[in-house]
Amino acid sequence: MDRTKSAKVSLFAVWTILLVLNVNGQSGCDTHRFANNIAFTSCTPLSALGSFLHWNYNGQNSTVSIAYRHPGTSSSSWIAWGLNPSGARMVGTQALVAFTNSSGQFQAYTSSVDDFSTQLQPGSLSFGVSLVSATLVNGEATIFATLELPANLVMTNQVWQEGPVANGVPQTHQRTGDNMRSIGRIDFRTGQSSASGGSSGNRLRRRNTHGILNAVSWGVLLPMGAMMARYMKVFTAPTWFYLHIVFQVSGYVIGVSGWATGIKLGNDSPGTSYSTHRNLGIALFTFATLQVFALLLRPKPDHKYRFYWNVYHHTVGYATIILSIINIFKGFDILDPEDKWRWAYIGILIFFGACVVILEPLTWFIVLRRKSRGGNTVAAPISNKYSNGVNGTTSTTGQHHQDA
Repeated sequence: MDRTKSAKVSLFAVWTILLVLNVNGQSGCDTHRFANNIAFTSCTPLSALGSFLHWNYNGQNSTVSIAYRHPGTSSSSWIAWGLNPSGARMVGTQALVAFTNSSGQFQAYTSSVDDFSTQLQPGSLSFGVSLVSATLVNGEATIFATLELPANLVMTNQVWQEGPVANGVPQTHQRTGDNMRSIGRIDFRTGQSSASGGSSGNRLRRRNTHGILNAVSWGVLLPMGAMMARYMKVFTAPTWFYLHIVFQVSGYVIGVSGWATGIKLGNDSPGTSYSTHRNLGIALFTFATLQVFALLLRPKPDHKYRFYWNVYHHTVGYATIILSIINIFKGFDILDPEDKWRWAYIGILIFFGACVVILEPLTWFIVLRRKSRGGNTVAAPISNKYSNGVNGTTSTTGQHHQDA
């Protein structure tokens, strides 16, 4: 074979390979054929989970007929596709869901996803939907529907997902891999579709950063600082005072960073509102700031107003700790992390509780024994600058005060 013929054969082989690859790349979308000669003018392979979306958009009546396909669906799994005008996330999605019910029928219905603990119960959507149906053929599931879209949904966020079914009820999907990247943008008018995994990933990282900063600051450092002031006074003076200040100031600085991150997240998601979590966060920031400024107005231990300052300091401080714990669990409900993180924080709280159970009676025992012997109720020597007594008992000044 001469060189010319060899070159032609090689060129033909390369062209054939490219053609095959191109056909294979399109076979999941443009070349797919639906039963009953149903045809769609637009199609896009979605960026995760191996799914596809086909649609026909009618601008005259603002409707779009869609077919969401998901190969690899079994009778023990559910699939869902939907639109979310409030953001690139699951909560707020107006979804179409399909799975094999207890009678063996592959059913499709609508479901509005209102929270992270949803079991995809049937319900109406924020826009009109008709002709909802589904098929499961040779492991490929397809949801059909016609959507009546308002103007703000012609170009919006799309979300799709898959998960297991147990006892006829959809269960939580996996929180790793493609299941966390199944978010994108869709423009039914132009036919353009894009993945939003990058921006979604950045938002997820900011949400995780927000959660970690607030859990460490309000949920760990502040309670530790309070325990230093209440229980370490009888053992280490004036070290307890400096430890108390270090933990509280560190917790406040980190907490403000987490609070600012939360404000940024809220500004970036104008359609999303977690009112309880937000209001508790504002209350925490306010109380903590008042505590910081109260340090500048702290009377001396023998001042007649010191008692009232102590009452204020303790009330606001303990209220801040209680609210912070509540709000951290609210944050867990919003972030919906793996269970190990929630249990890790519960373990920290159990540890704090065990310390309180052990140290509270021990502290009282030491204070009462020193008082009965006529000695100081706090570790000596200690100056009046730091001594405020313990648990309302006599301090080194001979007066009755509460903890600092």
